[in-house]
Amino acid sequence: MSWTRRPLACLAATLVLASATGAVAETIVVKSTGPSAKAYPPGKSIPDNSKVSLKAGDSITILDGRGTRVLKGPGLFATTASTATGSTIGALLRNTGTRQVRTGAVRGTGTGSVRPPNVWLVDTSKSGTVCVAGMESISMWVPPHEEASSLTLTRLADGKSVAISLRAGQSVKAWPTVDLPITNGSQFRISGDGLSNPVTLRFATLGPNPQGLEGTAAALIKAGCNAQLDLLIETVAVPSDEDAPAG
Repeated sequence: MSWTRRPLACLAATLVLASATGAVAETIVVKSTGPSAKAYPPGKSIPDNSKVSLKAGDSITILDGRGTRVLKGPGLFATTASTATGSTIGALLRNTGTRQVRTGAVRGTGTGSVRPPNVWLVDTSKSGTVCVAGMESISMWVPPHEEASSLTLTRLADGKSVAISLRAGQSVKAWPTVDLPITNGSQFRISGDGLSNPVTLRFATLGPNPQGLEGTAAALIKAGCNAQLDLLIETVAVPSDEDAPAG
């Protein structure tokens, strides 16, 4: 399969910048481990222009308009929020519909795993909760495959199934919303080529426009869409040399 080197070329849902709406910049915690984890749970908002004191063994990932930063203790860290959301992050959150394209895959840091290039594509390779933003164009993603393949989507509520055919190398295809509409809490089983075991997906609907990068992350945390949150965190990570203690 041919893949490009542009992992952010085709990504999803409309970005509403905080600066465009007049909202105040915000910093939120998206991951935390260590002694201070209870004080900084995922989803916690940190006041602008404040500082975070971390102990040895602490690792806190925070997110603002620039992206994500990992703060590792011990130390005192500044958490000034930024609304300087760049075009790359804007592309990450922009809806690209259901075009049948071969996009660059995103590889998980240090894991070698291949992930969807788009936060809102429905990953058919793993079970879990999937968030969707807007219902007019929902697409699913399958990992790289060299030959034509097929999947079967089954609604767990009543057993209704739909067969999905994929061309060789095709990674993105529209979800069959007419036959299997997605609603908040609906569950589906996916089986077929390339899957060693069936995958079960539970959907959470967020509405059409999560508010910017911070609002999107907060919505993913609240709904438990962990795989999408991990992809968002990795893709918008700020270089680590900006994470030194404030002193």
